Parts: sequence; structure tokens; C-alpha cells
Amino acid sequence: MDPIVNITDQQNAPTADSNRIYTEPEEIWDPIRRTVSKITSRSKPDNEEKPSSHPQAETQSHGRTRSHHTHPANGLDSEPGLPVVDSEDDFPEGGLRAWLVVVSAWLMLFPSFGFMVSIGTLQDYWGQHQLSSMSARDIGWIPSVFVYLSLALGIWVGPLFDRYGPRWIALSGSAAFLVMIFLLAECYVFWQMILCCGILGGFAGAALTTTSLAVVAHWFKERRGLTQGIAMMGSSCGGLVIPLVLRTTLPKYGYAWSLRILGFVFLFCLVIANVLMKARIPPSAAAKKKAIISLSIYGDLRLSLFTLSVFGFEVVLFGGLGILPTYATLSTNFPPDTGFYLIAALNGVSCLGRLLPGYVADKIGRFNTLFVMILFTLLWMLVLWLPLGTTSLAALYAFAALFGFGTGSWMALTPACVGQLCRAEEFGRYYGSMYFIASLATLVCIPISGELVETVGPQPMVAFFCAILGLSLISFLFSRWACIGRRWTLKVKV
Repeated sequence: MDPIVNITDQQNAPTADSNRIYTEPEEIWDPIRRTVSKITSRSKPDNEEKPSSHPQAETQSHGRTRSHHTHPANGLDSEPGLPVVDSEDDFPEGGLRAWLVVVSAWLMLFPSFGFMVSIGTLQDYWGQHQLSSMSARDIGWIPSVFVYLSLALGIWVGPLFDRYGPRWIALSGSAAFLVMIFLLAECYVFWQMILCCGILGGFAGAALTTTSLAVVAHWFKERRGLTQGIAMMGSSCGGLVIPLVLRTTLPKYGYAWSLRILGFVFLFCLVIANVLMKARIPPSAAAKKKAIISLSIYGDLRLSLFTLSVFGFEVVLFGGLGILPTYATLSTNFPPDTGFYLIAALNGVSCLGRLLPGYVADKIGRFNTLFVMILFTLLWMLVLWLPLGTTSLAALYAFAALFGFGTGSWMALTPACVGQLCRAEEFGRYYGSMYFIASLATLVCIPISGELVETVGPQPMVAFFCAILGLSLISFLFSRWACIGRRWTLKVKV
């Protein structure tokens, strides 16, 4: 056991022979409710629980007995207001079946998230060929709609996963994604690309990304940071391979056959992924009774603040990924293929960013590790990208690698942090609800980035990204503050 407080300390689980005590997360309006109760003289002490007139019915309905008390851990006071999730004994934490699920998630994220983070390469190509008469801002709506729907529709896919499991969602998403990539090879005008890549690809991407991340949470808890990072390495490898494939095939075989080659690679990955994917926790009756979209989740202050910080992450991440090739072309005299290699370097190093911080996060806390990585990324944006991005090719490549390491950790640790705020069988609902709001950033960040580059220059755009990431850091700190009982302390594993 770690010498610092572990906020996910466990209590007894409600099985056939024991009862679990679950700490209800405090909602935003709870302090207001208590104040009104005191004024009207109808309040009870904060530590007193109102008994249920139908305790058995309530337990059956929620599948948990709820309490506002926590127990001390490791001789220190445990922090209130945190959900106690499933017991470690419920999670295999390894074994052949569990690791095959991680492999399936890797293979599913390689084409889906990998294509998402390398879309800037195609955006730059469209701007020089099929859509050369359009501005970077207008072309940016194609990847923006694609990324937005891929993330936002998780609010719908996540609850469906909790209700029915991953099998049919992953299968239908795989089929739709393959149709999208082969149809995109035949698209040469803007509206066709919006319909094919933006809308169809967005629906398919949501099914694949949400399902692959949610199913890993069924099999691991103590090693969730590491395993989510390994799964998310699929997106990094996809982001590394896809630009290099396009760089080689576009001049040699042309646009259509380049995308068809990608389509056959994606087909291979998705067939194996669907064979290996398997859920461990069966859909519960309570999950099937819940509404598919539930706004009450946003009443959890921790999740709401964390969602705001992830919103800023998405602005910086996808804005940078989408505009970096165009940025290099417009703002400097760098070689014309610089954009391809910048994206490849960024996504290649992000593999390490997904793996190493994930391993460390399981030791010192996922929120703690993510805080360090946000600071790390912001530092290099201020030191390298802002002053040297337009004057030094070496500095730009160095920044792309460091930026990839930092943002790679964001993508790996974000689902792991969400997993600390809910039970494993609710992961899909929480993750999808968070990205329903956070994904709004992806809808506007790429067009805004393109407009900033063309109108005010590349460096004001970088300054804008630095300011957004700084605000996200503040929101993240308050989310961590809410997670540890609204206290400012460092010696807490969270």
C-alpha cells in the first residue's frame, strides 16, 4: 500500500454475502440545498443520513447501498465526496483473456483514433489539390465535423455499451468506418467529403473509440492507467503510420488508391479486433432502465470541472494536429514535406507518452500524473513553439516530439481519470457524457486555427493555444481539489 492516501480505497461490495458502501459524489447544488434547509429549520446534521422508507427497494433499484461516510485509510483521513468503485477482487488485472481485450482495443484505435489524429495530413493535401480554391478555415470543417462527432456521440454510444455490451456496436462501427474510407477515395468536392468523412466517419469513429476504451475498463482497475495507455498506443501508431503511408503512396499511386490501401490495412485490423473483443461485466438491469442520455451526471462537480479542462485539451490537441502541417507551410520556408514528418514525429513520440505516464499514474495517482503532464506540455509550448516555431526547423521538430509526448499522456490518462469517478459498469455513460461537452472544442478549433494562421500570423495562434491550456490547467486543479474533499494538498494519491 502506498504511503500516501489512495482515494479509491475500497469498501465492501454488495454481493450475495456482503454489502457495499458507496460514497455518493456531492453535486453542485448540494450546498445550496443544505443552506435552504437550515433557513427553513428543516435541516438535519450534514453527517446524518435520511433513512429510506423502502430500503430494500432502493437497494434493488440502484444496485448499491449509499452512504455519506468514508473510512480512514492507511492511518490518515480518507477524503470525502469520492465514489468507491468495484473491489479489486472483481477485476482480473491480467490473464490471457484480459490482455487479448487490450490487443483488440489497440487494433480498433489504430484506424479510428489514428486516422483522427493524422487528419491534418489529408487536410493539407486537399488544400493543395481537390480543394485548392478554398481557404484553410473552410477546409478545416471536414476534420472538425469528423472529430467532433467521433467524440460527441459517445454520449449515445456509452450508455448503449453499458446496456448491451460491445459486440454489435463494434461490429457496426467497423463496417461503417470501412465504408467511409473506401467512399472517401471517390470524393473530390467539399460536400462529398463532409458527408462521407465528417458525418459517416464521425458516427463510425464514435462507435469504435468509445467501445474500445470502455471494454478495457471492465478488465483492469489497479493497472488501468497502464492498460488504457497501451490501448491508446494504437492511435499513436496509427498516427505515425498513416501519414508515412500517405507520404509514400500519394505521389506514386494517386489519391484514390492511397486511401484504398489504407482501407485494406484498416480491414485487417478491425476484423481481428472484433474477434478478440469481449466484455466481462454483463449488462445490468439497472443500466437498461436508465435513460440513454442523462444530464444529471453533470451535477457531479468533479466531472463538470474535469470536462471543462478536457475541453481545453481538445482545443490545443486537435487544433495543433490539424493546423501544424499548414502552419509549417505558411509561416516558414521549410521544405514542402515538413508537415508530413512533423505529424509523424508527433504521433511516433506520443506512443511513449501513452505508455510511460500511464505506468507512473498507477503508482502515484492518475490526476497527479496528468497535472504534471499538462505543465510539461505548456512549458515546451512557451519555450520552443512560441519563440522558435517559425525560425528553426530543428526547434519545430523538437517541439513536435515533446508536444506528442505530452498530449499522448492526456489521451491515455483522461479515460483512466474518468474511471476513478464512477463504477466500471458506468464508464461508458460517464466517458461519453464528458466528451459530449468537450468535443465541442474540436468542432471549432481547426477552423479557428486556420483563420488565425492566415489573418494574424502563426505566433498569435500559438499564444492563443498557450492561454487556452493555462485555463484548462486551472480548471483541472479545481477538479482535483473537488476530488480530495475540497482541500489543497499534494500528498494524496488521486
